[in-house]
Amino acid sequence: MVQSGRELLRSAAADAASGGAGNADSGAGNGAADDGDLGSADPYDFDPDSVDIADSDVLDRLEPAVREWWVDQFGRYVQQNGGFFTPPQREAIPLVDAGTNALVCAPTGSGKTLASFTAILNDLFRRGREREDGLDNAVYCLYISPLKSLANDIHRNLTVPLEGIRDRMDERGTDVEVRHAIRHGDTDSAARQRMLDETPHILNTTPETLAILLNAPKFREKLRSVEYVVVDEIHSLAENKRGTHLSVSLERLENLVETSPTRIGCSATVEPLSTMAEFLVGRDADGDPREHEIVDTRFVRDFDLQLECPTDDLIHTPRSDVQSGFYDRLDELIRSHRNTLVFTNTRSGAERVLENLRERYDGYDDANSGCHHGSLSKERRQAVEEGLKDGSLDVVTTSTSLELGIDMPHLDLVVQVGSPKSVASLLQRVGRAGHSLGETVEGRVIALDRDELVECAVMLQKAEDGFVDRVFVPEKAQDVAAQHVYGMAINAVRPEQEVLATLRRAYPYRNYAEADWEQLLRYLTADYEGLEDKNVYAKVWRDTNDPPSGEHHYEEFDVGEHLLGKRGRMARVIYMTNIGTIPDSFTCEVLTRQSEEWVGTLDENYLDTLEKGDVFVLGGDRFAYRYRRGSKVYVDRTNARATVPSWFSERLPLSYDLGREIAAFQRDLLDRLSAGGRPAAREWLRGFPVDENAVRAIARLFDEQRRYAGAKSVATDERLVVEEELDRETYRRHFYVHSTYGRRFNDGLSRLVAAQCARRSNANVQIAVADNGFSLSMPLNRKVDVGAILRDLDPEAVRSELRASLDGTDLLKRYFRIDATRALMILKRYKGYEKSAAEQQVSAEMLLSFADDLDDFAVIDETYRELIEDKLNVAAIEDVLNAVRAGDVDVVTTQVDSPTPRAFGLATLLASDVVLAEDESAALQEFHARVLEEIDGNVARASDGGEPSSPD
Repeated sequence: MVQSGRELLRSAAADAASGGAGNADSGAGNGAADDGDLGSADPYDFDPDSVDIADSDVLDRLEPAVREWWVDQFGRYVQQNGGFFTPPQREAIPLVDAGTNALVCAPTGSGKTLASFTAILNDLFRRGREREDGLDNAVYCLYISPLKSLANDIHRNLTVPLEGIRDRMDERGTDVEVRHAIRHGDTDSAARQRMLDETPHILNTTPETLAILLNAPKFREKLRSVEYVVVDEIHSLAENKRGTHLSVSLERLENLVETSPTRIGCSATVEPLSTMAEFLVGRDADGDPREHEIVDTRFVRDFDLQLECPTDDLIHTPRSDVQSGFYDRLDELIRSHRNTLVFTNTRSGAERVLENLRERYDGYDDANSGCHHGSLSKERRQAVEEGLKDGSLDVVTTSTSLELGIDMPHLDLVVQVGSPKSVASLLQRVGRAGHSLGETVEGRVIALDRDELVECAVMLQKAEDGFVDRVFVPEKAQDVAAQHVYGMAINAVRPEQEVLATLRRAYPYRNYAEADWEQLLRYLTADYEGLEDKNVYAKVWRDTNDPPSGEHHYEEFDVGEHLLGKRGRMARVIYMTNIGTIPDSFTCEVLTRQSEEWVGTLDENYLDTLEKGDVFVLGGDRFAYRYRRGSKVYVDRTNARATVPSWFSERLPLSYDLGREIAAFQRDLLDRLSAGGRPAAREWLRGFPVDENAVRAIARLFDEQRRYAGAKSVATDERLVVEEELDRETYRRHFYVHSTYGRRFNDGLSRLVAAQCARRSNANVQIAVADNGFSLSMPLNRKVDVGAILRDLDPEAVRSELRASLDGTDLLKRYFRIDATRALMILKRYKGYEKSAAEQQVSAEMLLSFADDLDDFAVIDETYRELIEDKLNVAAIEDVLNAVRAGDVDVVTTQVDSPTPRAFGLATLLASDVVLAEDESAALQEFHARVLEEIDGNVARASDGGEPSSPD
């Protein structure tokens, strides 16, 4: 007889009381436990007969063996969950069981992955029990992860329920086998062959490997039986071309399978949910989103978030004192918690924090502390991951590599050093702690820079308010489309409209027009004079089907139907060895122009931030960037101040949505200062999750700004500010444009403004970009009205002007290489030879001028599209400029003798890292002294004619 849920709970509680249970592993991931005590022999701390159970109907859906296993594993958490399941599980399991597509959005540690798998496992065990021969030798479920480490972790975690349920079925005399395996780039050939002979019913893989499997002649037949697709961490895929690639692969899978698979997406806190859901499910044949449900349990966990600062004066407090205060507090936090994860904003910062902890304090060594980031070896990363899983590491420092992935059941604190640049990233990182529903997630953000104090204060408040930044999906990427059209043509000759329809069903291509398709086919058929002379050959042919007597007749298609097929005998090999969207990168040699002296190396990503004349530090010396040739960078030695910090390219950009909230915050803070001075501002700020040092520092910063240059010198959601400084010492005219909308926005807008400045003044304009604005510098004897330029910019012309501003830049050269390689215009691997990223760059630069002159060429247009839309946030620029035109946003210009406090960061272009350079401290102190001197002068002048505003 099948027992009820309460009977099972009563039995599990009795076993626990008698010491009969307790061999489970917390890695199963229900989100109910975080310290390895899942299924422990400790007695329950509640009466099974009196506890409320809200979800017995969900439990009743499960097979008896599955129900027994579940209650044995998670019964002790019934009281805190209000039932057998966590909120995302309670909602998702019935949906998946009914075959409904579902996006499950829930914070880390709430059991969303097991929510996705439970109904699938239940279905497979049921079918295995009911069928005499068990399950077919085929794949029933695809689990797709953005990370190999996450696939490995899920594989381990699936072992627990699979073995536990199978044991209970064995006790009933039923032998059911549900197999699972991993297939990704590290899977050896022997393991791949075994999967053909003994196919896993659940296959864990990555987006890149799925695309390969869809073109693998033997294994693709194993995918015809797929009934479930689980996409984990979907938010991290949707915002880039890996997600675009996956979305088309899922539509190609739809073409292959016998019945449309149920799609389940797992996401951390993200917005907008509707976009993520439609990205997951794609479109049907009529162009409408497939039916789906959204499980929104994003805010089922309690967060304890606090912003801290080592001092209330980050300008005059000696750097050594700031560092000591930071490390003392970090050490205190680590020692008062079991396991701590420390996020920094750069890889070098992660290494430096760990090094300082070991040098400054006793008790930190290789056995109980570690560092994890993408530049470390796989073996070192795996060792740290194992230490986090088993709780043996007291502290681990990292940059971004542990935002996603492995369960960390013992982690009870996350410390973020500096700003993570978005609310979504903050919640993702902090959510790694307290891996249990019912346990408060504890996170501490430590800011070491005044600009980041403002940013983090707003971020933490918005996190508490339930605000989340939006994810933006790349649209109509032609390089990804080229890969998939080629792949479909390789598999079989097929009608053009079938291939086009497959693309359009994928969310990023829902608006893919006939003109886009024709442009793509012109490239793929090499329909450009001289293209094949550059060794860029046709990849597909397109033609109408011949009559039966014709040379190229395909009897399965109507005569005259437009068909598409692959070109070249090596097509499948080229495709299988070159697809994917993650770009290769390389290190550039830095040489002086005069003597070609080798002075060091730079990561090519860093070159994205450099314009001709920019000054950077390498090996302790300063160099002015001049140009690049292939993988060589040519520079001149200089004594000028560095304009681009060495770590700048590593930093995440501030999200546009958070930037808008910062602008609104600044308006509200100014209102408090105007009404009641610093006391009123401090009182208001104490309502934010920030410590007293942060309160006093932020209030002082804006009060000094207001008293030095007036309230209108602060950018808000209703105002952009241009600050003009005449620097007679360096004979330069500096403009600081205050806009809080993030580095992508400011990068794009600064290019537009700089181009107009150069045109109107006939002078070279130096640009430096930050998250809260940008600076322009030109000779003192040249004069332009930057405010007028901003007001005059035509929103309708922004795209064309940005395109023109990118012509000839290193940024264009680099992204053309990346997109040309994605589009298989440049082959990374061919006939056994592997072309390095540096060699790819040389090939790209030889092709670029030719491609740029071609009419309507897909690869060059995609390069500009990616730069303008995805990297430079053109849509946001258009929105703000439209608001300027409509009079909703003012442009205010202020003249200053020295940068205002809100421009200090722009003037030095250095933001927080764990260690700030001493010369930057001196510059900040000098700026601040000038500001205070001017304020004192204003006070003295005001005393003759009125009462000045009080600093207190």
